[in-house]
Amino acid sequence: MAREKFQTLTEPMFYVLLSLREECCGTDIMARVSALTRGRVSLGPGTLYNLLDSFQQSEMIRETGVSGRKRSYRITDKGRETLEAEYRRLLALTEDYKACVGEERPLP
Repeated sequence: MAREKFQTLTEPMFYVLLSLREECCGTDIMARVSALTRGRVSLGPGTLYNLLDSFQQSEMIRETGVSGRKRSYRITDKGRETLEAEYRRLLALTEDYKACVGEERPLP
């Protein structure tokens, strides 16, 4: 059975939506994702702009301004709901891990 689009988010998707809780442009998003993840997740322009296009078509973000080639975006209510659902899913995974393995061994 095919998975519904955006049923689960990849790390780049999650962090792009998280970054767009405040209005920002593409270069700001890349910098925020890098800062939030302490460099663990980096976005190239191709990946970022494909995600922005998909999110915009799915009405998860909206364009808020255009200045020359610079476009700004912000998360919508639908995007916020998707982000929160993913957060709850990740919490459930964490709780399942704790229930199965416990907290006796910290991960490296």
